Amino acid sequence: MKESLFIEKITYNCNKKIDLIEKSIARYALRSIFAGAALAMTTLAGVVAADYLNTIHPNLGKFMYAFLFSWGLIYILFLNAELATSNMMYLTAGTYLRKIKFSKAVKILLVCTFFNLVGAAAIGILVSNTSVLHSLKDTSMLVKIVECKLAHSSSEIMSGGILANVFVNIAIIAFMLVKDENAKVGIILSAIFMFVYLGLDHVIANFGSFSLVGFSQYGKNVIGLNIVNVIRQWTFAFLGNLVGGGLILGFGYAWLNNKDVVYKD
Repeated sequence: MKESLFIEKITYNCNKKIDLIEKSIARYALRSIFAGAALAMTTLAGVVAADYLNTIHPNLGKFMYAFLFSWGLIYILFLNAELATSNMMYLTAGTYLRKIKFSKAVKILLVCTFFNLVGAAAIGILVSNTSVLHSLKDTSMLVKIVECKLAHSSSEIMSGGILANVFVNIAIIAFMLVKDENAKVGIILSAIFMFVYLGLDHVIANFGSFSLVGFSQYGKNVIGLNIVNVIRQWTFAFLGNLVGGGLILGFGYAWLNNKDVVYKD
C-alpha cells in the first residue's frame, strides 16, 4: 500500500535539514536567522499599526496586530526559512518514524532556535537605531504584550505554549498536504491569527517582541523585563511549544499514518 503523503513530506524535510546542516551549518544558520527576523518584522508592523488603529477605536488594534503578524509564517514557509516551532513537529515525527536520529534532531532544533533568536535580536537592534519605536509608552501594544507575557506564571506560559504550537502546526501540516497555493495562504492566516489574537505563547514570536522592546529606549521601563524572567518565559514557552507541536501534532500524525491502513493523510 502506498505510503502516506504526510510521511513522504516528513522524510523529505528531515533529509533536507540533515543534508544542509551537515554540509554547511552556516547556510542552515542563515535560514534560521531569516525566520526569526521575519517574525520580528511582522511583529513590528503589527504593533505600530495597532497603536494607530487604537486611537480610532481601542478594540481595532488587536485585530490588525494578529493579521499582520500572521504573514510572518507565510514568508517563512514560502521562502524556505527554518523555524524552530515547525521543526518541533517535523523532527519529532521524523524521530518516531526513524527518518532521523534523536541526537541529530536535537542538534537541528537547538541550532535553529539559537539562530532564530539571533535573527529576532538583529531586527531589535536595527529598529532601535530608527525612530519607529521612539514613541513607545505604557499604553503601547508592544509594551502591553510583553508585560503581560512576563507576568504569566510558568504553568500558564507552558499551557499557552502548547496551544500556540498546535495552531502553528495545523498551519504547517496543511501547508504540507494542501496543493492549492491560495488555500495554503488562507489556512496559515486563519491558524496564526487565532493563536496571536488569543495571546498564546510562541517562543520565537516572543524572541521578536522581547527584542524589539528590550533594545528600544523604553526597554528599561518595561515591568518584568529582566534576564532571569525573560529566560524563564522563553524556557516554558519552548517546552510548551515542544509538547504542542512535537508530541501532540508531530507524534500524533506520525502515529496515525505509520500503519498499513487506507485512512492516511
